[in-house]
Amino acid sequence: MTHSDEMLVRKIAAGDAAAFEMLFCQYQEAISGHVLRIVRDSSTADDLVQEVFLRVWNRADQWRGQGTFKAWLFRIATNLAFNHLRSKKRRKEQPLDMPIEPEDENEDLPAPGWMIDNAALGPDVQLEQTEQQRLLQELIANLPDEKRDVFLMVHDAEMELREVAERLEIPEGTVKSRLHHARKRIAAEWQAVEQEWEDIE
Repeated sequence: MTHSDEMLVRKIAAGDAAAFEMLFCQYQEAISGHVLRIVRDSSTADDLVQEVFLRVWNRADQWRGQGTFKAWLFRIATNLAFNHLRSKKRRKEQPLDMPIEPEDENEDLPAPGWMIDNAALGPDVQLEQTEQQRLLQELIANLPDEKRDVFLMVHDAEMELREVAERLEIPEGTVKSRLHHARKRIAAEWQAVEQEWEDIE
């Protein structure tokens, strides 16, 4: 018997540990990958994932069913991850004027079609898609930090551009620009890889 996220969250809010275990098993891997791509440290990511689900256990009643539970969960994970990076940055900052790294406009959109098409036709296709996903994560990881953060918040955490702007305390236009350049760079690098594969064949 399958249980909807809404049903599981209601049970968790009532203290149902079995429902919590089901929800944890369903989302733990995705949340771990999302957090790890932001903080880039497995030990820190593990701690933050535990904190994410601790908040779900303690605050399940705060999800009112507005938007998907997945988006709400990823938003919690994103906020915790960026809070960690912010506090870490504060600890490292010196009381001197630090140069602000300008946005690199040289590193710049439509996303490759396979990012959207998840249909697997057989073992060969599944293997190919697994390799494509691995490559995608590598391309995302190699984005400049400010563009990678925006890309993950929009595509992983399913946050609206306005929410991203508020979270990062930057204009919405800057969010759009960074997302545009992140997508464009990923698409361009993916095309280059595809061309290499074609040349080899």
